[in-house]
Amino acid sequence: MADRGGCCPPMDLFRSEAMQLVQLIIPMESAHLTVSYLGDLGLLQFKDLNSDKSPFQRTYAAQIKRCGEMARKLRFFKEQMLKAGFSTSTKPGAETGIDLDDLEVKLGEHEAELIEMNANCGKLQRGYNELLEYKLVLQKAGEFCASAQHSATTQQREMGSRQMGDESIETPLLQEQETSTDLSKQVKLGFITGLVPREKSMAFERILFRATRGNVFLKQVPVEDPVTDPVSGEKMEKNVFVVFYSGERAKNKILKICEAFGANRYPFAEDRLMVNEVSGRISELKTTIDAGLLLRDNLLQTIGDQLEQWNIKVKKEKSIYHTLNMLSLDVTKKCLVAEGWSPVFATKQIQEALQRAAFYSNSQVGAIFQVLHTRESPPTYFRTNKFTSAFQEIVDAYGVAKYQEANPGVYTIITFPFLFAVMFGDWGHGICLFLATLFFIVREKKLSSQKLGDITEMTFGGRYVILMMSLFSIYTGLVYNEFFSVPFELFSRSAYACRDLSCRDATSVGLIKVLDTYPFGVDPAWHGSRSELPFLNSLKMKMSILLGVAQMNLGIMLSYFNATFFSNSLNIWFQFIPQMIFLNSLFGYLSLLIIVKWCTGSQADLYHVMIYMFLSPTDELGENQLFPGQKTAQIVLLLLALVSVPWMLLPKPFLLKKQHENRHQGQSYAPLESTDETLLSEANHDSHGHDHEEFEFGEVFVHQLIHTIEFVLGAVSNTASYLRLWALSLAHSELSVVFYEKVLLLAWGFNNVIILVVGIIVFIFATVGVLLVMETLSAFLHALRLHWVEFQNKFYEGDGYKFHPFAFALLDDEDE
Repeated sequence: MADRGGCCPPMDLFRSEAMQLVQLIIPMESAHLTVSYLGDLGLLQFKDLNSDKSPFQRTYAAQIKRCGEMARKLRFFKEQMLKAGFSTSTKPGAETGIDLDDLEVKLGEHEAELIEMNANCGKLQRGYNELLEYKLVLQKAGEFCASAQHSATTQQREMGSRQMGDESIETPLLQEQETSTDLSKQVKLGFITGLVPREKSMAFERILFRATRGNVFLKQVPVEDPVTDPVSGEKMEKNVFVVFYSGERAKNKILKICEAFGANRYPFAEDRLMVNEVSGRISELKTTIDAGLLLRDNLLQTIGDQLEQWNIKVKKEKSIYHTLNMLSLDVTKKCLVAEGWSPVFATKQIQEALQRAAFYSNSQVGAIFQVLHTRESPPTYFRTNKFTSAFQEIVDAYGVAKYQEANPGVYTIITFPFLFAVMFGDWGHGICLFLATLFFIVREKKLSSQKLGDITEMTFGGRYVILMMSLFSIYTGLVYNEFFSVPFELFSRSAYACRDLSCRDATSVGLIKVLDTYPFGVDPAWHGSRSELPFLNSLKMKMSILLGVAQMNLGIMLSYFNATFFSNSLNIWFQFIPQMIFLNSLFGYLSLLIIVKWCTGSQADLYHVMIYMFLSPTDELGENQLFPGQKTAQIVLLLLALVSVPWMLLPKPFLLKKQHENRHQGQSYAPLESTDETLLSEANHDSHGHDHEEFEFGEVFVHQLIHTIEFVLGAVSNTASYLRLWALSLAHSELSVVFYEKVLLLAWGFNNVIILVVGIIVFIFATVGVLLVMETLSAFLHALRLHWVEFQNKFYEGDGYKFHPFAFALLDDEDE
């Protein structure tokens, strides 16, 4: 397979790149730098030669742990920066040659400094919040005490004046006696002040009353502005409370209730100087906190300028050590042995990377590069760009191509958007889709560096697929002559004119041809006539069958190219040829009848022709005859179709068995094949016992039987499946007509500006929501099904595995 060229240069996408299994023997002193250069190159997929060892038993487990710890510190810095409102710098790093050990020390110092600053700042902030609450308690409780004292003084004066006005001589003596007895029995009242969350204040009051059986006096005053809680650090609305109680037991109960409700308690003294002292301490703390925050912000700014570069460095180092852990240690413990897959074209680049690594690491011995012979199937690698990658992803979602089999992605670039457009044919809707996609393409540099939502990211990733879909939709819309369901005379005047005024209600008989045939697409005169639906139904149904048969034939042709490429003559003679005969004897013939009917203008009933081709092949066709000798041709085609079924089923299992027997008779010793020949033959190995000494004939025969039945039944069901092109095109067209006539024209007919504006808004939302979003998704999924099931099952095995090279460019942002 060294020469794939021929007359034309090879297509990069048609077959995957030629791969080779290589072995690298790398000296220990240059191993790290070698893997680093190979990561920059990104063209070597390493094999894990230590799969029997756990991650902790591998050589570089300690280094990976170090990198993991550094990554944790970097995540901590990022979290702190986000909390402080800083953004990380995305500029390319100036500090490219930073040493990992120095970085580890620097990160440790920064982390310790930041943790200490956070702890100090937290303590100061808590003290500041406590002082603020204490000040509120002093103010509110002071106001309460002042008002209570004022009312008590007033009351005492009133009582004094009453006593002075009493003329009784005995009264003072009695009062003195009462006072003396009261003073001897007087109970001391204690009080507790603090703040309680306002949402808990009612429950707090209720529990206090129940716990002390009403033997407390509670006074609550709401604080106007939200207060920052010293414990949680959250802003919340609170009430200042004062609880008067009697006795130690009541005090203990109140303290426990305060603790349960998260009420912060503060001492209260009726000293006006205390408020001024607390205010002074608050201002001092505020100054200290601001200075601390400024220092912390400066540190975070310094870290933020280099965080991205440090992050990339740590990720690279961690990935290098992960890769080094996949290498096996030589017996002498002086070399590391690596094996991996690389494209053949990358051989020179890999060797240059090895030489550079040996030179810059001052290694006395260079790394050894050699190609290994193997019977293992290589990975599949396609070189794609930003345009072709989305189409290749559509194919890969079904299954990754087997090594060097024909890639349907080449044809999908055209056939996928075209089949979508057949179902979505409206050049007005196509232009809307095109403009929406153009927004993503124009801003792709900016959007590619941003974090997008799931749906937006998916749409952005497939922007070129949607671009092609919109362009083909404009084309098919011009063919259908529909612009939001309205026809236009774009290319010429209509070829038809009306016989009389009742033309709109008449069938096509009411139209007479007065000009030359409309040059491109459907004549606008068909739209709105009573025969529009029968005419377009017939056109789109027949067109769907033609497109379906053409695409299925393309799939079978690609199976021929696969068989030729892999030198599998059995698949050519007993798969490709009978499949072509069977499909075209029935549905290829139907396609021919459609074209002949279009060209001749015949009135033959094709349903009748196809049904009676099976039921009564010898009957005369009568008025359904489209060309001379049609009956004979149909009998011959029917016989060919019947013969092709056993042709597919029987010979191949017996011939495979014979090949297996010949291969194992006296052929134990054979000359070694070249690498390319080995890989090519191995890629062609199938599941028919090729690699096994015992040949399971029954299993192979059943497999072939299933394959034959699947193709025969699939030929019918797949052709019918392409009728979805007609059905969805009709649905899209009719929905457009409904929205246009029943919303826009109906609103226009009222001659009212408000109704017209509402009608236009409803029309826009219905068009965007239903036709541009839901219908686009529906047509996309149906086009996807036609490619995966109807097209790819004719030739595509899709049982390969992707080439995943070790590349720094592929390091994901989320990787730790």
